Amino acid sequence: MQNKEFVEILEENKQIIYKICRAYSKDEWEMEDLFQEASYQVWKSMKNFEGRSKLSTWIYRITLNVCLGELNKSKRKIQTTQIDNPNIWVDESNNDEEQVAMLYAALKKLSKTDRALIMLFLDDKSYKEMAEILGISTSHVGVKLLRAKKELKRIIDGK
Repeated sequence: MQNKEFVEILEENKQIIYKICRAYSKDEWEMEDLFQEASYQVWKSMKNFEGRSKLSTWIYRITLNVCLGELNKSKRKIQTTQIDNPNIWVDESNNDEEQVAMLYAALKKLSKTDRALIMLFLDDKSYKEMAEILGISTSHVGVKLLRAKKELKRIIDGK
Protein backbone atom coordinates (compact mmCIF):
# COMPACT_ATOMS: atom_id res chain seq x y z
CA MET A 1 0.00 0.00 0.00
CA GLN A 2 1.25 3.44 -0.90
CA ASN A 3 1.67 6.05 1.85
CA LYS A 4 -0.66 8.40 -0.03
CA GLU A 5 -3.39 5.75 -0.07
CA PHE A 6 -3.01 5.13 3.67
CA VAL A 7 -3.15 8.87 4.42
CA GLU A 8 -6.43 9.07 2.47
CA ILE A 9 -7.87 6.12 4.40
CA LEU A 10 -6.77 7.66 7.69
CA GLU A 11 -8.25 11.03 6.73
CA GLU A 12 -11.59 9.40 5.84
CA ASN A 13 -11.73 7.54 9.17
CA LYS A 14 -10.05 9.90 11.63
CA GLN A 15 -13.36 10.90 13.25
CA ILE A 16 -14.07 7.28 14.12
CA ILE A 17 -10.63 6.89 15.67
CA TYR A 18 -10.88 10.24 17.46
CA LYS A 19 -14.28 9.50 19.05
CA ILE A 20 -13.25 6.12 20.36
CA CYS A 21 -9.94 7.40 21.70
CA ARG A 22 -11.68 10.29 23.41
CA ALA A 23 -14.15 7.96 25.10
CA TYR A 24 -11.34 5.82 26.53
CA SER A 25 -8.84 8.51 27.55
CA LYS A 26 -8.61 10.62 30.68
CA ASP A 27 -7.07 13.70 29.06
CA GLU A 28 -5.97 15.28 25.79
CA TRP A 29 -2.46 13.83 25.96
CA GLU A 30 -3.66 10.29 26.47
CA MET A 31 -6.20 10.73 23.68
CA GLU A 32 -3.43 11.81 21.30
CA ASP A 33 -1.32 8.81 22.33
CA LEU A 34 -4.23 6.44 21.73
CA PHE A 35 -4.96 8.10 18.38
CA GLN A 36 -1.34 7.66 17.30
CA GLU A 37 -1.22 4.05 18.45
CA ALA A 38 -4.52 3.21 16.74
CA SER A 39 -3.35 4.87 13.52
CA TYR A 40 -0.11 2.91 13.67
CA GLN A 41 -1.96 -0.36 14.26
CA VAL A 42 -4.26 0.34 11.30
CA TRP A 43 -1.23 1.05 9.11
CA LYS A 44 0.57 -2.05 10.33
CA SER A 45 -2.50 -4.24 9.75
CA MET A 46 -3.59 -2.90 6.35
CA LYS A 47 -1.97 -5.83 4.56
CA ASN A 48 -4.26 -8.16 6.54
CA PHE A 49 -7.52 -6.43 5.58
CA GLU A 50 -9.48 -8.98 3.57
CA GLY A 51 -12.55 -6.90 2.79
CA ARG A 52 -14.97 -9.21 4.61
CA SER A 53 -16.37 -6.14 6.37
CA LYS A 54 -16.46 -2.44 5.63
CA LEU A 55 -13.11 -0.73 6.06
CA SER A 56 -14.62 1.65 8.64
CA THR A 57 -15.90 -1.32 10.68
CA TRP A 58 -12.47 -2.92 10.59
CA ILE A 59 -10.80 0.35 11.67
CA TYR A 60 -13.38 0.76 14.45
CA ARG A 61 -12.49 -2.69 15.78
CA ILE A 62 -8.73 -2.05 15.66
CA THR A 63 -9.15 1.28 17.46
CA LEU A 64 -11.41 -0.22 20.10
CA ASN A 65 -8.92 -3.05 20.66
CA VAL A 66 -6.08 -0.53 21.06
CA CYS A 67 -8.04 1.48 23.62
CA LEU A 68 -9.19 -1.56 25.58
CA GLY A 69 -5.71 -3.01 25.45
CA GLU A 70 -4.23 0.16 26.93
CA LEU A 71 -6.84 0.14 29.70
CA ASN A 72 -6.05 -3.47 30.54
CA LYS A 73 -2.31 -2.90 30.29
CA SER A 74 -2.19 -0.08 32.79
CA LYS A 75 -5.00 -1.36 35.05
CA ARG A 76 -5.77 2.22 35.91
CA LYS A 77 -9.00 3.61 37.22
CA ILE A 78 -10.61 6.18 34.93
CA GLN A 79 -11.29 9.52 36.57
CA THR A 80 -14.78 10.88 35.99
CA THR A 81 -16.59 14.11 36.66
CA GLN A 82 -20.03 14.82 38.07
CA ILE A 83 -22.71 15.60 35.51
CA ASP A 84 -24.88 18.60 36.35
CA ASN A 85 -27.25 18.50 33.37
CA PRO A 86 -29.31 15.31 32.94
CA ASN A 87 -30.39 16.22 29.41
CA ILE A 88 -27.20 15.66 27.47
CA TRP A 89 -28.31 13.56 24.51
CA VAL A 90 -26.59 15.56 21.83
CA ASP A 91 -25.56 15.43 18.23
CA GLU A 92 -21.78 15.85 18.34
CA SER A 93 -21.89 17.76 15.06
CA ASN A 94 -23.50 20.77 16.78
CA ASN A 95 -20.09 21.57 18.32
CA ASP A 96 -21.49 22.40 21.73
CA GLU A 97 -18.31 21.24 23.45
CA GLU A 98 -19.74 21.49 26.96
CA GLN A 99 -22.55 19.05 26.20
CA VAL A 100 -20.20 16.75 24.33
CA ALA A 101 -17.81 16.78 27.28
CA MET A 102 -20.67 15.88 29.61
CA LEU A 103 -21.66 12.98 27.35
CA TYR A 104 -18.08 11.67 27.34
CA ALA A 105 -17.95 12.03 31.14
CA ALA A 106 -21.11 9.93 31.42
CA LEU A 107 -19.73 7.38 28.96
CA LYS A 108 -16.58 7.01 31.04
CA LYS A 109 -18.71 5.83 33.97
CA LEU A 110 -19.92 2.85 31.94
CA SER A 111 -18.10 -0.46 31.74
CA LYS A 112 -15.71 -0.86 28.80
CA THR A 113 -18.16 -3.03 26.88
CA ASP A 114 -21.18 -0.81 27.55
CA ARG A 115 -19.16 2.23 26.49
CA ALA A 116 -18.23 0.52 23.23
CA LEU A 117 -21.85 -0.43 22.57
CA ILE A 118 -23.13 3.09 23.18
CA MET A 119 -20.39 4.56 20.95
CA LEU A 120 -21.34 2.14 18.18
CA PHE A 121 -25.02 2.97 18.67
CA LEU A 122 -24.33 6.72 18.52
CA ASP A 123 -22.36 6.11 15.31
CA ASP A 124 -25.48 4.47 13.80
CA LYS A 125 -23.81 1.09 13.38
CA SER A 126 -26.14 -1.82 12.65
CA TYR A 127 -26.44 -4.65 15.14
CA LYS A 128 -24.56 -6.81 12.65
CA GLU A 129 -21.66 -4.32 12.53
CA MET A 130 -21.68 -4.02 16.33
CA ALA A 131 -21.54 -7.80 16.67
CA GLU A 132 -18.68 -7.99 14.19
CA ILE A 133 -16.68 -5.26 15.93
CA LEU A 134 -17.22 -6.65 19.44
CA GLY A 135 -17.04 -10.33 18.54
CA ILE A 136 -20.46 -11.23 19.96
CA SER A 137 -23.70 -12.49 18.41
CA THR A 138 -26.19 -10.09 16.88
CA SER A 139 -28.91 -11.11 19.34
CA HIS A 140 -26.54 -10.55 22.25
CA VAL A 141 -25.91 -7.01 20.96
CA GLY A 142 -29.60 -6.18 21.39
CA VAL A 143 -29.72 -7.39 24.99
CA LYS A 144 -26.44 -5.74 26.00
CA LEU A 145 -27.33 -2.47 24.23
CA LEU A 146 -30.66 -2.22 26.03
CA ARG A 147 -28.89 -2.68 29.39
CA ALA A 148 -26.18 -0.16 28.43
CA LYS A 149 -28.77 2.46 27.46
CA LYS A 150 -30.57 1.98 30.78
CA GLU A 151 -27.30 2.33 32.68
CA LEU A 152 -26.33 5.47 30.77
CA LYS A 153 -29.75 6.98 31.44
CA ARG A 154 -29.33 6.17 35.15
CA ILE A 155 -25.93 7.90 35.17
CA ILE A 156 -27.25 10.93 33.29
CA ASP A 157 -30.25 11.23 35.59
CA GLY A 158 -27.88 11.08 38.57
CA LYS A 159 -29.53 8.08 40.24
